[in-house]
Amino acid sequence: MRSLYTFTDYSPDWPLAFEQEAAQLRGLLGETLVAIHHIGSTSVPGLAAKPIIDLLPVARSVLAIEAKTPHLEAAGYRAWGEYGLPGRRYFTRDQDGYRTHNIHIYGQGDPDIERHLAFRDYLRAHPAVRDQYAAVKRAAYAQYPANIDGYSDSKHGWIQTVEAEAIAWYSCQSG
Repeated sequence: MRSLYTFTDYSPDWPLAFEQEAAQLRGLLGETLVAIHHIGSTSVPGLAAKPIIDLLPVARSVLAIEAKTPHLEAAGYRAWGEYGLPGRRYFTRDQDGYRTHNIHIYGQGDPDIERHLAFRDYLRAHPAVRDQYAAVKRAAYAQYPANIDGYSDSKHGWIQTVEAEAIAWYSCQSG
């Protein structure tokens, strides 16, 4: 796995980068696709992040994605299978040795879809929490500038705590 990564202030270019990649995925996935969501830190205006666009395509079924995997690989995506999250199909795209896109494909109705959307929407709706997260991320990057696993591990506890709050909040918003 790569260990080099970068970290930067929020870029207003990230939503456009999402839209461009989403358009390509719509073309590749066609009728198997139900929706595509922009998730992760680049989807939260004002949040510093690794400049990696995370996309969450929702497919009619994961089996339909299995059939599309060769098309995704031919288009430059690397397939990782579930990669630690049951029910997910994970793909990545790199450029010049750096990760540019993470694609987290789930089948329609998978509960992890709501988890991702809840965390994103919670950070969007709560600027103070977003800013706390930015501070956690900056500290993690300062401690692990050349170790992406250390960076990710050092944020894990904070994310788990806030994710639980976000899911409870999200349930109240939609219900």
